Amino acid sequence: MTTTFETKDDDLRQLARSDRAAALDGVARRYVRGLLGHAQSIVHNAEEASDLVQETFIRAMREPRLFDVDFHIQAWLHRVVTNLAFNSDRNRRRRGYLLETRYEAGGALPSAEGLMAEAQAEQAFRRTLGVLTEAHRRILELRYVEDLSYAEIAVALDVKMGTVMSRLSRAREQFVRSASQRPG
Repeated sequence: MTTTFETKDDDLRQLARSDRAAALDGVARRYVRGLLGHAQSIVHNAEEASDLVQETFIRAMREPRLFDVDFHIQAWLHRVVTNLAFNSDRNRRRRGYLLETRYEAGGALPSAEGLMAEAQAEQAFRRTLGVLTEAHRRILELRYVEDLSYAEIAVALDVKMGTVMSRLSRAREQFVRSASQRPG
């Protein structure tokens, strides 16, 4: 007589064979509370934690191995929300640092002229992005507008890390060429 070890996710795997959407709903119901608590313990913000958990479940929907027998659903979800939360926290600290250094001259806010110059620089940046190829524009936006890491870009574009690095290098070169060719 052989006994099989059943995990608490076997019922979801069974359900996924006939109704993947219902199984995904079951995954969300089973793990949402724990993931929310974990994300909030890292980012210390309930709304942001909720967004991170939602992103985690979106990634779960796209994960083809989610209901495979050897796939550990809970561990994978936990790892994804942890990575998203730490990335979010890191990015928030990075933005805070940039803002602090940007305005630390006596704590003064920028002048109207300074704000106007920033707006014009932003417009020039957007115009230059507009003349790039779609692939170059997208990878530069992911890196410099959305502030994704190389690894996150690789996942977002479904390419290898080396491809991300070479595309970014080419995109930067095209951006610099395009910016230098634009009149003032």
